Amino acid sequence: MRYVAIVGRPNVGKSTLFNYLAGQRISIVDDTPGVTRDRIYADVEWTGHRFTLVDTGGIDTASTDLLLKDMRLQAEVAIAEADLILFLTDGRQGVTASDEEVARILRNTKKPILLAVNKLDEPRMFNEAHEFYRLGLGDPVPISAANGMNLGDLLDLIVTNMPEEEEPDYPENTIKIAVICRPNVGKSSLVNAILGQNRSIVSSIPGTTRDAIDTYFERDGQRYVIVDTAGLRKKNRIEDGIERYSVVRSLRAVDKSDVCFMLLDPTEGVIEQDKKIVGYAHDKGKGIIFVINKWDLVDKEEHTTHDMTKEIHKEIIFCDYAPTIFVSAMTGQRVHRTLELAKEVYAEQAKRVSISALNELVKEATLTTPPPTEKGKRLRIGYVTQAEGKPPTFIFFVNDPELMHFSYRRFLENRIRAVYGFMGTPIRLISRKKDIEE
Repeated sequence: MRYVAIVGRPNVGKSTLFNYLAGQRISIVDDTPGVTRDRIYADVEWTGHRFTLVDTGGIDTASTDLLLKDMRLQAEVAIAEADLILFLTDGRQGVTASDEEVARILRNTKKPILLAVNKLDEPRMFNEAHEFYRLGLGDPVPISAANGMNLGDLLDLIVTNMPEEEEPDYPENTIKIAVICRPNVGKSSLVNAILGQNRSIVSSIPGTTRDAIDTYFERDGQRYVIVDTAGLRKKNRIEDGIERYSVVRSLRAVDKSDVCFMLLDPTEGVIEQDKKIVGYAHDKGKGIIFVINKWDLVDKEEHTTHDMTKEIHKEIIFCDYAPTIFVSAMTGQRVHRTLELAKEVYAEQAKRVSISALNELVKEATLTTPPPTEKGKRLRIGYVTQAEGKPPTFIFFVNDPELMHFSYRRFLENRIRAVYGFMGTPIRLISRKKDIEE
């Protein structure tokens, strides 16, 4: 998946543009509501091209305000990870000193840049965009994010200027693992511990972008890849000050993976950023394993694995299907088990259920707990089938998809899991209309 970062100084309309593109007149590929709050990304499709749109805080280069500094760092991380940068400016205010400074920063990235001039709400105002040629970033595109004016042309330019995506050619059934977490939870230590035990490194294959390195190795006859992200591998001022904005760095690794190790710190518990990171993996249908690091430092009399697992599943209820493993990257405790668990989850992602067995299960479920009725009309399920691909997806042919409420869908999902497991992987239940005899 390619990444487009919307950047610019504060109050030029970045969030308005993001919300318009993510929510109107464009097909959203997979943006499940209610999973995480304050989302900063959305997967978008335009004329058959898919990309991930990333919102950022405003870049205020002159401010000493701590919040604005954090926003600037967030934007710089998005820039580092983006494949294309959409620089948004305010056509009503004209070119400002801050715009010129942001333009200077962007020219040094050597990445494709599109310059959009916002808040030009009528075609007669489009000439105001000419002033922005002085930024030296090519032809400015006049738009109005508030009313959607000229956004089709902008999207055409985005997909036209998007770099081609190249994927490494790994052998079949290679399990691609992403270790995802916020900073200082022990990602590097865990990766080193996994690779440091009797490893057989086949090669270090350059990732799909810039300086990312995907480490390909074999263990007990199974091939694995530890996928990593690019751009911030070396110490720099962005990484030093970006504690709260590591979400963006995790997106690409998730996209490239089959299974995600969501690394948590038991001494801090689950925080909102953890939910954002793992929520993205869930939305993408990736296998998920909660890996609790630093377990050797926890007082076992006060905290048990059972209690910790219960707390995690309570806080991240949409991932209550994910197994939990307690490790110490420092001592190597149970680290070997993470790969075994990844192999199990990978197999669960590929599991198939026969149509006859699936329909028998659903028939029994609807008899014990009848489908809901709304305004005198009851949901009727004709039959169910499993679609190809990952994550496991089940198509329910029903009399009216609107009657398949979330609570009943959840009930059916739980019944399927109770019989067939699907440990560690999201499953999708999709309702399609079909004429069903009463």
